[in-house]
Amino acid sequence: MTIDLKKDLPELYRPSASDFSEVVVPPMRYLSVAGEGDPNTSPSYPAALETLYPAGYAVRRAFRERTGEAFVVGPLEGLWWAEDPRDFVTRRKDAWRWRMLLPLPAEVREEDWSGVDVAVEFIDEGRCLQIMHVGPYDAEGPTLARLHDEVMPARGLTFNGPHHEIYLSDARRTAPEKLRTVLRQPVREL
Repeated sequence: MTIDLKKDLPELYRPSASDFSEVVVPPMRYLSVAGEGDPNTSPSYPAALETLYPAGYAVRRAFRERTGEAFVVGPLEGLWWAEDPRDFVTRRKDAWRWRMLLPLPAEVREEDWSGVDVAVEFIDEGRCLQIMHVGPYDAEGPTLARLHDEVMPARGLTFNGPHHEIYLSDARRTAPEKLRTVLRQPVREL
């Protein structure tokens, strides 16, 4: 048996690209590395990825040794926040703080990750609005502006946690106009 979160939880990884949908994200465990600043220029960003992926594969190896089963190392995910949420709309990246994540299946236990040198974090986002963004990361601004200024106010919702992105495409191998990114925002009633 091979566990693949993208296939097992399609409501979390395949939202519509045409409109925001509401989803309740169950509590999940992630490998996690934190940093801040522009991901294009901050040396801590590539260093985080260089630490995160080997840790993900080490956990998968330990899980397979323990259970005889396998899991697909999940897509890279990121929690992004700033003092002012408009910094995402205006793309003021130097003000961003981030936590890069790799999701872990529920079947993974502490003994599987005990040997890795990254944090393991339990995140319970709950109620969220999300949409599939197709295109370059720097073209997300208008979609986020619509979410913040139109969709959330129209539904009587406000922020309830950091902006969450799920990178379904490999930016090293995919043309920018074809990148697929889930844009997710935890929300709560006003």
